[in-house]
Amino acid sequence: MKKSAEGARFNTGMTRIAAGAVLLLSLVGCVTRPMPALSNATLTPPTRTTRDLTHLPPPKGKIVAAVYGFRDLTGQYKASPDSSFSSQVTQGGASFLVKAMRDSGWFTPVERENLQDLLTERKIMRATDGADAKKAQNDAMAPLMPANIVLEGGIVGYDTNVRTGGAGVAYLGISGSTQYRIDQVTVNLRAIDIRTGQVLNSVSTTKTVYSYQVDTGVYRFVGFKDLLQAEAGLTRNEPAQICVNEAIESALTHLIVQGVSNQTWALKNDQDWYDPTMQRYLQEDRQYAQDMEDANTAYDPQKIDRPVASTH
Repeated sequence: MKKSAEGARFNTGMTRIAAGAVLLLSLVGCVTRPMPALSNATLTPPTRTTRDLTHLPPPKGKIVAAVYGFRDLTGQYKASPDSSFSSQVTQGGASFLVKAMRDSGWFTPVERENLQDLLTERKIMRATDGADAKKAQNDAMAPLMPANIVLEGGIVGYDTNVRTGGAGVAYLGISGSTQYRIDQVTVNLRAIDIRTGQVLNSVSTTKTVYSYQVDTGVYRFVGFKDLLQAEAGLTRNEPAQICVNEAIESALTHLIVQGVSNQTWALKNDQDWYDPTMQRYLQEDRQYAQDMEDANTAYDPQKIDRPVASTH
């Protein structure tokens, strides 16, 4: 009789353990999935603004543009103790910008960031031994292409913990929680006429960087001496360099549309003004101007007289 009672208690405990394990696995299955141990290198995934940039209507003529640099102007470093000398954002903004210029189809970028390397190779080519070979090399070497405009700017801001939050619940040893954090990165891009130094257009764009964490766990006794304890979780951090790339692409798209709007450059076909991508960005620019007006206090029409000069 005693053995029968102990067996029943053992079976009940095992049943509870199995039930708890099934419950935990069902919770984990909702928030995580196994990741492959190995993966091949792939092309950098396109951002949400890449399609807009590559689907702009063609220009009347491509613009020869130079980029000397696109620096990190934030001066911020990562908060982790073991990463105190690692910058918060990428230092390769110029490379992202040059690629975006080529992808847009509006610009012919010329190399200026590593101009000294290019000039060194041209000197080596001119120094080829032999008069005939030297003359042939010089004849075949075309002059460097001058730029019509220079694109300047940089990553001007990175704000951490702009907004944070979370939620959690625990009941009878079964718990679940979620947390999120939002950062912001801001870039500025401007086009400069090389003949006059005039700033033709200037754009600033902001991109949010999302991070979230989900945790689940079980900690409870399923029998007199049977403790069930299990934890599982998932963390997702949006890559900061992808966010910087998206902000740069968005700024370049706005720069192109603004240039068409103020006739700094022109479309190949005037009817492309009504292209859906053009219209969407024109509406965003108009909404931005409207938001600036709404942010200002209403003007009081009451006039204030000029003070009368003293006769003393």
